[in-house]
Amino acid sequence: MRIYLTTTKNVATVPFNYQQKLVGILNKWLGKSNEEHGFLSLYSFSWLHNGRLIEGGLDFPNGAKWFISFYDESKIKNIVNNILDDPEMFSGMFVSEITIEKTPDLSNKELFNLASPIFIKRFIKKDGSHNRYMQYTFDNLEANELMKETLVHKMKIANLEDDKSLEIKFDLSYVGKKTKLISYKNIKNKASYCPVIIKGKPETKAFAWDVGIGNSTGVGFGAID
Repeated sequence: MRIYLTTTKNVATVPFNYQQKLVGILNKWLGKSNEEHGFLSLYSFSWLHNGRLIEGGLDFPNGAKWFISFYDESKIKNIVNNILDDPEMFSGMFVSEITIEKTPDLSNKELFNLASPIFIKRFIKKDGSHNRYMQYTFDNLEANELMKETLVHKMKIANLEDDKSLEIKFDLSYVGKKTKLISYKNIKNKASYCPVIIKGKPETKAFAWDVGIGNSTGVGFGAID
């Protein structure tokens, strides 16, 4: 299930690195007993849309638009209630409109656009007191299989049946594909802006539509549309 949010216009400039602020807002709406925090994320959310570049950040003169998707529909209902009680976000923006959409029938859909960039990483080794990770983008041959691996793992967590027909791959024919280095909590993450092609059972694609693709969907990566 997904909710689409429209906000009022911002009063203060929205910083370029607002991603962590979105995470904070979502956690606020999930409540202090947020069971999702620190666990594998069976949800995803988009970045803000409808903005324009200005000096020092972003401006949303007509308000911002974004969405939040959860596999567990009860989470969405809880969030909606909490938004109605406390619609304030940041930079002077408030949620002004909420639209709820049930997960659609995706039987005939295979190409999915991104609402936030896809981030893929894997643990490599422990280096002293630090864990070392490898980051992957659409340029890496392993990326497609790793996206599938992550989704399959989430399906197991959600007790969904294995889908032998599942395939996930970046649409490398997309002329606007690019990578971007995104800083989150002072850690630089190399993510991909490139649509994905997902083949599989309708319920598998619906699950991906809810929970996102790749790693760190709980902090704003990998939302698809």
